[in-house]
Amino acid sequence: METQKLEVVPEPEASAPAAGPRVMTGAEMLVECLKREGVEIMFGYPGGAVLPIYDALYGSGIRHILTRHEQGAVHAAEGYARVTGRPGVVLATSGPGATNLVTGIADAYMDSTPLVLFTGQVATDLIGSDSFQEADIIGITMPITKHSYQVRDAADIPRVVREAFHIAATGRPGPVLIDVPKNVANQKAVFEWPERVFIRGYNPTYTPNPTQLSKVTEAIRESRRPLLYVGGGVVHSGAAEELREFAHKTGIPVVSTLMGLGAFPSADPLFVGMLGMHGTFAANRAVMECDLLIAVGARFDDRVTGKLERFSPHSKKVHIDIDPAEIGKNVAVDLPLVGDVKRVLSAMLPEVGPVGTKAWIDQIRAWDEQWPLGYKAEPGVLKPQQVLEMLWDATRGEAILTTEVGQHQMWAALFYRFKRPRQWVTSGGLGTMGFGFPAAMGVQLAKPGETVICVAGDASFQMNIQELQTVAENGLPVKVAIINNGFLGMVRQWQQLFYDRRYAESRVGAPDFVKVAEAYGIRGLRAQTPEEAREAIREMLAHPGPVVVDFVVPEEENVFPMVPPGAGTDEMIGRWDD
Repeated sequence: METQKLEVVPEPEASAPAAGPRVMTGAEMLVECLKREGVEIMFGYPGGAVLPIYDALYGSGIRHILTRHEQGAVHAAEGYARVTGRPGVVLATSGPGATNLVTGIADAYMDSTPLVLFTGQVATDLIGSDSFQEADIIGITMPITKHSYQVRDAADIPRVVREAFHIAATGRPGPVLIDVPKNVANQKAVFEWPERVFIRGYNPTYTPNPTQLSKVTEAIRESRRPLLYVGGGVVHSGAAEELREFAHKTGIPVVSTLMGLGAFPSADPLFVGMLGMHGTFAANRAVMECDLLIAVGARFDDRVTGKLERFSPHSKKVHIDIDPAEIGKNVAVDLPLVGDVKRVLSAMLPEVGPVGTKAWIDQIRAWDEQWPLGYKAEPGVLKPQQVLEMLWDATRGEAILTTEVGQHQMWAALFYRFKRPRQWVTSGGLGTMGFGFPAAMGVQLAKPGETVICVAGDASFQMNIQELQTVAENGLPVKVAIINNGFLGMVRQWQQLFYDRRYAESRVGAPDFVKVAEAYGIRGLRAQTPEEAREAIREMLAHPGPVVVDFVVPEEENVFPMVPPGAGTDEMIGRWDD
């Protein structure tokens, strides 16, 4: 009998079930949103209200930098944002964790730095009951954020995060805060990612008005002593190339605010210098004598204008800015032009040509020769200006500089000649001591192959000195140059000049910075003479890891020139060679 063979017919493969909705906790949604926004590095400090979020971060692939203070976290995020142009991300717990962010949030708001900050909050049923570690962080920060959210439903997290990153980075950049109650972080909901963002009432103007554009180009053609006054908006817009092309095509000289440094190369023949309270004589005189002042991404702040009644009295004023609220706020302007600086300059380029500024530029150069920037060198004495010149020479002007706030900040601005945008990271509007060192950490994380130098004062460095542990732990090769004069230097300078040398509480004691650095496992060096300074800088730059150098300088060295308080920018004092 023949054996019958059974043919086995494979069953058809079951089709994969259709992907259903993804259910996640609010914390898991938040982390997924960060990934979709391309966040690779964030800064923060954990606490009870954000434990669900930290648990979701565990193993997520997002690098979290644990700073040793929340203020250090927000300044580090600012540094990251300032050199990348992308929002820095911060996570802090409720109550004191959130309030420790306030100074950094205000700093970012004043300097138009894009940040997205997440704070923990007590559970929704406890809000308003003065529960443990509760603080109304929305109310506290409302005046210093571009926008704020408090999430009450986990399903809203994807939309809120998407909107927050959009708001932070578009128009005039700035900080956006998202407050997440703990029960919302634990709540489960369906994750729905919005591919597009539409926010009613939020539509920044990027393209300039053609009529206004024509009026501005006509004013440029008619001018004989035009001047470009450029600010941080040029950097934020990524308009440095267009600015250079515009200046070279027209022949218009350029002055810069503190925040605008690097937007136009300092070595360019058309660059006059920084204007304002500690600007150069030539820059401030040019502002006084020009017949057309073109403000590009600048906001006419008081450190630039001095006494308003005396500011640039002979000029027709053009103001180009993406934020219409800035136009006419401090100084009345003749030709407002709302739009993105990059687009505005691009639109004007085909419409302008050489203005004929040779005589004007010759006059500006004569002022610069008459009142040059400098300092008195003394044998065997290390001057702070020398330190900055040595740093510039040793780095060939290629380092990224961050600074704290005070005299050392002004010396860095005046004596380190910047080549490119996003090479200069400082606190301008708020003037925050303690900014520079943690900002340098963020810069170094964003630009791991770059030389990053924090120029600090002995007082400012102590504000966030605890971040030496963060630098050591993460192997960040940040170089710290402390300009150590034993004082709150700028406070002392004002007390010397305007308070008859009554140095009330401006002398600041300091630890042995070399020993402090070594206690954290970081190389520490000290220099007290020019020869020692050159060797210390050589060793600092050659060392592959972080280094702290204590440069000991004279106590009563001042930042000159200077516009005294209440004076016009034509009333500068303090020729260095007097």
